Amino acid sequence: MGDKLNEGRVAIVTGAGQGIGRAHALALAADGAAVVVNDYAAEAANAVVEEIRASGGSSVASVGDVADWDHGAAMVEAAVAEFGRLDILVNNAGFVRDRMLVSLSEDEWDSVVRVHLKGHFVTLRHAGAYWRSESKAGRQPDGRIVNTSSGAGLFGSVGQGNYVAAKAGILGLTIQAAAELRGYGVTANAIAPAARTQMTMGAGDAMAAQMAAPADGSFDAMNPANISPLVVWLGSPESSAVTGRVFEVEGGRITALDGWQRSVERDKRSRWEPAELGAVVEELLAKTPEPVPVYGAR
Repeated sequence: MGDKLNEGRVAIVTGAGQGIGRAHALALAADGAAVVVNDYAAEAANAVVEEIRASGGSSVASVGDVADWDHGAAMVEAAVAEFGRLDILVNNAGFVRDRMLVSLSEDEWDSVVRVHLKGHFVTLRHAGAYWRSESKAGRQPDGRIVNTSSGAGLFGSVGQGNYVAAKAGILGLTIQAAAELRGYGVTANAIAPAARTQMTMGAGDAMAAQMAAPADGSFDAMNPANISPLVVWLGSPESSAVTGRVFEVEGGRITALDGWQRSVERDKRSRWEPAELGAVVEELLAKTPEPVPVYGAR
């Protein structure tokens, strides 16, 4: 196998026509995996497929909507039909429709939640069913799911209520998948990446300036390719002991995140009176860490 952790493995990467998804697809192919490149835009998906093939890798396109039930099944079927198996699912596809909560339309809410959260569920559900059937047939999988959340989903982000809710939902879905699919030989983890993408470059002048590539040729911390090494590792057999975890990734920094955990408590062993609770809540919060500030909050 040499230095390639994923030699002979088969991956699906959603939203892989550009940005972070494209970087994941190229990195997995360079590491020995055959890659099903999903994107809503056929031209973009096919361009990445050709790029992989030109470098000696194996790839096919699967053009369609990640949140469409039948297309989710078709992606898994394409991997199995073309390459004989599926080992890695990288859920990356998404977009934003930013607006303050009091101005969000129903369509802006539904469309963002649909693509991010339902799009993760649809692919995960069909891939999970495939791995379950393989396990029951005596062919124990070594499956990997890598979901894509965001710092916004972890901590909140002003003006992105739809995106925040979807990305937070993905964290819960990841924990659920890790628990339910463990018995079939499948792990599930999530990343919260920060990189220069079409979404971030369109988020205003300040964000665009922060995300821009350095003019002096120094390390480009916002290059989407910086995110992919962790995805490649999480997709590999080497990561089998890691599941239900979340990692922030930016530049050369990887941070492990702790989820909700029970902290300080007070138990009266009888029903509280409302008038008693002011002092109790004050005591509890005084003994717990301050929350991470919401992005963009004043």
